[in-house]
Amino acid sequence: MAVDYAVIVVYLAGMLAMGWWGMRRAKSKSEFLVAGRRLGPWMYSGTMAAIVLGGASTIGGVGLGYKYGLSGAWMVLTIGLGLLALSVFFSARIARLKVYTVSEMLDLRYGGRAGIISGVVMWAYTLMLAVTSTIAYATIFDVLFDVNRTVAIVLGGTIVVAYSTLGGMWSITLTDMVQFVVKTIGVLLLLLPIAVVKAGGFSEMKAQLPTEYFDPLGIGGETIFTYVLIYTFGMLIGQDIWQRVFTARSDRTARWGGTVAGTYCLVYAIAGAVIGTAAKVMYPDLASADAAFATIVKDELPMGVRGLVLAAALAAVMSTSSGALIACATVANNDIWSRLRGAVGRGGDGGGDGDEPHDEVKGNRAFILIMGIAVILIAIALNDVVEALTVAYNLLVGGLLVPILGGLLWRRGTAAGALAAVCVGGVAVIGLMAVYGILANQPIYYGLLASLAVYVVVSLATPPTDAAVLAAWRERLAGRDPSPSATSQSGV
Repeated sequence: MAVDYAVIVVYLAGMLAMGWWGMRRAKSKSEFLVAGRRLGPWMYSGTMAAIVLGGASTIGGVGLGYKYGLSGAWMVLTIGLGLLALSVFFSARIARLKVYTVSEMLDLRYGGRAGIISGVVMWAYTLMLAVTSTIAYATIFDVLFDVNRTVAIVLGGTIVVAYSTLGGMWSITLTDMVQFVVKTIGVLLLLLPIAVVKAGGFSEMKAQLPTEYFDPLGIGGETIFTYVLIYTFGMLIGQDIWQRVFTARSDRTARWGGTVAGTYCLVYAIAGAVIGTAAKVMYPDLASADAAFATIVKDELPMGVRGLVLAAALAAVMSTSSGALIACATVANNDIWSRLRGAVGRGGDGGGDGDEPHDEVKGNRAFILIMGIAVILIAIALNDVVEALTVAYNLLVGGLLVPILGGLLWRRGTAAGALAAVCVGGVAVIGLMAVYGILANQPIYYGLLASLAVYVVVSLATPPTDAAVLAAWRERLAGRDPSPSATSQSGV
């Protein structure tokens, strides 16, 4: 394993070096939180693909392939479809808003005071996403170094917190690009063909496994529908995803770069399912489907290649973890703490991304450090990753999907309707999870319906959004700075 260890150590050292380099570039709030909104198509595509394809997509995607065959690709496919929908239909408008958080967008659109409540919901989602990504380090470092769970979480989490705190989005962008390349080589170009060959090729796989392993819908229509509701719609509204959209240097970059990243996700989904199916042929009696990835890497790959593929898994986890961490810290600082202190400006950043006081960088850096320590501690204490992630996505989609998409698509939506939808949708999914169980499908179904019904009814029953607020909103969507008189009526 000496060669494999060397590959991993070089990779981790490179992550820290890029964090140090990013620190020298992040001299303003815009540079630190959204990389100065200067990413071109190549970097934008790579970093967007890196953040959405995390440990769940890599280790979990292979595990679903092991359990269900080719239809196990559906979870990651719905993630890719969500990213495609975001990129084609919404990303250009989102990028033109020139804000930092989803809650700032809600304030701009509705001119109301739902921002802090939506901020709390978004913060809870990004926190749990960061926690579940951090827990995944335990699986990888256990294969690498045979260390216990707590040491693995602290080791992996400390590296991510370090480079994220040092350079913010610039460091995360640079590390994500490396992680994207490593994942592409390790999973698509090495592990995929090696797994298929070791399993005897597709003909042998078909001969050894039941026919349902090759049924595209074998995982079940209800499961696919639930994946669409949770992951496809989750891609449309998550702060971690929007914050990457904010880094695009132009509308075209956001649209076409995101389309490339979404297409890459579809390829990655199929690759993971095929690798899992091959693992089922080689290891038909594994105790856990999620052990399929680590088992095939450990037993079937030659040295050096094994280290690179494990680095690819580590890259997948780190990219999602760092993206969720900076999103969590951004929401905690800009949407919750600053608003409670009354220090936030009206209506986002007003389109001005100039050199903010350096103290703002220090403040955001401090929040990343604080949130990072909290994430590591929660990850050590938490056991059930699937339930934690399900709660996070149910709360996000049930509480925020309707007011966000309603604000983008329906002019008649009001601040009162948005606030009611956030509260009713969030409370509904929590209550229904208590009744039906955390992993049940009903909470997200009924929670979304309740949120939609309340949003429409309350919006129609309350006065329309002020014309000046809507005018300022349209100006921002068009990429122009609204007039001071209009912006003064929006925000918190």
